[in-house]
Amino acid sequence: MPLTETPFTSTVLPIPVSRLGAHPNVVTAVLVGRAGPITLQREGVSVTGDVLLVRPGIVHSVHLAARGADVIFLNGLTFPSEALLAIALKGGLEQLARRSVAGDPGATAELRARLAFTTDPIPAKILEVVRAMQADPMRRVTQLELVRYLGMERTRALRCFKAATGLTFRRFKLWSALQHAAVRMAEHELVRTAAIDAGFADTAHLSRVFSSVFGLPPSVAIAGLDDREADTGLSAIGLRIANPFDRS
Repeated sequence: MPLTETPFTSTVLPIPVSRLGAHPNVVTAVLVGRAGPITLQREGVSVTGDVLLVRPGIVHSVHLAARGADVIFLNGLTFPSEALLAIALKGGLEQLARRSVAGDPGATAELRARLAFTTDPIPAKILEVVRAMQADPMRRVTQLELVRYLGMERTRALRCFKAATGLTFRRFKLWSALQHAAVRMAEHELVRTAAIDAGFADTAHLSRVFSSVFGLPPSVAIAGLDDREADTGLSAIGLRIANPFDRS
């Protein structure tokens, strides 16, 4: 299958615990168990598998086998199933997910391509906006800039952005900032420095948002990053791309 270019990043976060508290994923995600099955639960409904594709926006808890798991956040990818919570990936998709968390960017691109059959192409101008926002969360692109760049009135511009990305303009900015902070922490930056660099008010602000989105605090995630780096020599990788709003 031909691989199409995407402006969206795919962030890998290690989960070095046996349980994640109730939280909704912001975007479509793939959970990859390291040494056994994963179980997602929500109000009496559960899904179990070694590799799970998880629907975004659904509050759920996670139970993991020994050694935890890794999660790939596939930004901008529409969940390609009618399943209410998650589906188990098998065969080639499972192997692509495992290669992806092991640091193979080609596997990540192919995984995206094979799961993207329900994802509409993103308009060129919104593609550039997405690249700008992910490249520099501190750039704080405003709604007015979005309106001017797209050449639309405000309500239409915001609706087009959400239709293309799956997130509101405000939510996408927060999610991009959170990933930026996670990458900085993976690079062994202090939490307070990563928070400020990503545009959060302070460490407490970052910690609250991080815990609500990922189901675990930054300190635990950092420990998981250190363990993953020791086991594989890999760390999280951030994508840095040009900013179309930069007129200098």
